[in-house]
Amino acid sequence: MPNICVYLGSREGSDPCFREATVALGHAIGRRGHRLVYGGARVGLMGALADAVLEAGGEAIGVMPDHLVEREQAHHGLTELIRVADMHERKATMADRADAFVALPGGIGTLEELFESWTWQYLGLHDKPIAVLDIQGFFSPLLTFLDSLVSQGFLDAHTRDDLSAAPTAPALLDSLERQLSPA
Repeated sequence: MPNICVYLGSREGSDPCFREATVALGHAIGRRGHRLVYGGARVGLMGALADAVLEAGGEAIGVMPDHLVEREQAHHGLTELIRVADMHERKATMADRADAFVALPGGIGTLEELFESWTWQYLGLHDKPIAVLDIQGFFSPLLTFLDSLVSQGFLDAHTRDDLSAAPTAPALLDSLERQLSPA
């Protein structure tokens, strides 16, 4: 049962399509027998994802620093809620438990976690797949910017290709499953 670490917003965003796609991903994770690893909140897209995984019969593991348990409103209905000392321990714990990383729409925290995981992959600290669920083109401007980094010589094409994107939950999970299956 692969563990899929998902970075996403503790807010829902302005378009209902973000929540709908998040719930679809959660149901797919649960139905396909994967385990969710995420930030542990019960609000926003984070809560919607965990609830959907659990509704589909899956397992959801949340990781949250003590100082955020009240602020981010920890989800106490999870398979497991791991309380840690700080954000560094949170990200390290999530990364240690992950077999793959996925980013959904979110704010600066989501982007920071995505880029840190991708940087760790680039530095050879892990070889786990990394992808974004590009709901309604949410990540398209970022992906275009990353392509421009390649064309301007600041990022090599292989590293850019290590960050994949998919428009739907099934396409994203199909891609991750291919990457995670033994050759």
